Amino acid sequence: MDTTDLEIVFDENGFCNHCTNAIKRLNEVYNIDPEIKLKKLNRIVEKIKKEGKGKKYNCIIGLSGGVDSSYLAYIVVKQLGLRPLAIHVDNGWDSELAVMNIHNIVNKLDIDLFTYVIDWEEFKDLQVSYLKAGVIDLEVLSDNAIVVTVHRMLKKYNLKYFLIGFNYATESIMPYSWIYSPKYDALNIKSIYNKFGNKLDLKTYPFFNLIEYLDYRFFDKSRSINILDLIHYDKELAKNLLINELNWRDYGGKHYESKITQFYQAFILPQKFNVDKRKAHLSSLICSKQISRDEAIIELESSLYKKEMLNEDIDYFIKKLALSSNEFELIMKMNINSHYSYPSWNGLIKKVIEIKNKI
Repeated sequence: MDTTDLEIVFDENGFCNHCTNAIKRLNEVYNIDPEIKLKKLNRIVEKIKKEGKGKKYNCIIGLSGGVDSSYLAYIVVKQLGLRPLAIHVDNGWDSELAVMNIHNIVNKLDIDLFTYVIDWEEFKDLQVSYLKAGVIDLEVLSDNAIVVTVHRMLKKYNLKYFLIGFNYATESIMPYSWIYSPKYDALNIKSIYNKFGNKLDLKTYPFFNLIEYLDYRFFDKSRSINILDLIHYDKELAKNLLINELNWRDYGGKHYESKITQFYQAFILPQKFNVDKRKAHLSSLICSKQISRDEAIIELESSLYKKEMLNEDIDYFIKKLALSSNEFELIMKMNINSHYSYPSWNGLIKKVIEIKNKI
């Protein structure tokens, strides 16, 4: 981690706040006695089974085709004996590899899959509006859709538990200056879209209304559980198991199961925002002792894109979004803006908290 995160802080020993906080959280959540973790896991599983008795499903999992969500599906079904409904949000950017991985997983594990499909014209227009707005977190649009879809499916099936692939072993570090959070801020999304979009009637793209936003953020009793924090999660071992057991195939980078995420992380972020997310991903693995710092530095020195692949992906990206080369070049040169430059519920809540703290 370095000063490409503008809010980074180093102590007198040269240790940054991200790694210091990550190691602390890992010691609290991940690096604890295996027997204690097992007991906690068993209590959670027993509760899920008890509360799901008589229901078609007893929990929901997200499934992207990436290593974390795929391994989670395997653990949930094969080792924990749960009956999940797998949910996938199709935003039009899934790679063929991701689709194949998802197909293999649901068939091999014999689980039901619900795919929520967002109209491509709607999602395309939303993404172009975000590019024109100059905000850093293009992934808000996908992540919001996932949160809202999962929340409503939990309500539909009267379930409490959403088991997620997030885990401190591989994702303990992500600077706030690199993302917008929480991402289910419909007012911010609509504000950006109304200013830069084509004013389409967004019939399929899911939004929380204000009541749902407040309920989900402050009062909702459903639980997101990081199952992978309660087992020993080694990413390379997990990949090998998935390859052997589920015919899973690797896609070459964190969250690269989505073509838009790959292009966003490997080109748009470093070129426009001077952000290389590999620094956070690799630092997380260093803190959880899955790789050494020297190994991470070697990987960081490798190119994010091979030149021939980059040109091909730029062409694919601008054609899919119906942009011209000149339009895309202009977008990449536009000023960078904060998400808070546009009206947002997160911003209003932030101001209320600041006032409360002052009082």
